Amino acid sequence: MAGYRKLGRTSSQRKAMLRSQVTALINNGKIVTTEARAKEVRKIAEGLIAMAVKEKDNFEEVTVTAKVARKDKDGKRVKEVVDGKKVTVFDEVDKKIKKDNPSRLHARRKMLAVLYPVKTVPSEAAGKKKGTKEVDLAQKLFDEIAPKYADRNGGYTRIVKIGQRKGDAAMEVLLELI
Repeated sequence: MAGYRKLGRTSSQRKAMLRSQVTALINNGKIVTTEARAKEVRKIAEGLIAMAVKEKDNFEEVTVTAKVARKDKDGKRVKEVVDGKKVTVFDEVDKKIKKDNPSRLHARRKMLAVLYPVKTVPSEAAGKKKGTKEVDLAQKLFDEIAPKYADRNGGYTRIVKIGQRKGDAAMEVLLELI
């Protein structure tokens, strides 16, 4: 007997489908799918959340000096003439960044091996490329989801049966983060 459900797909199709559903679950908090798929997605998602809970506080705050272009009131870069050439003026700024410890970095890379990149589009820029932002789901797992489940030992998801699908009578369920 297999250790997982094959879901009527080839291995590459199955992995892609499960990755996309796990990504949607982490990004949105809930998905509607069939019962068999939900049980497989639950295994993967709970493993990622458990990894995030374990490594959520495993980083160092580091102060670095960065060069940032000076901007005028309109948000354009300030330029000055040096030796007959226009050169952008830079200021040095101290920034605090989070530096992952090795085990948290390993966990982040394991998460990124499963999760697809996600872009968000603001409602006023719907249908346009301008204004879209890349969502860092690994960071979302560490910063938002892991603190919520810090005192919990597993059981991060819930499956609620909705009913049978009209086309093929497959049992549909709502898979959500608790």
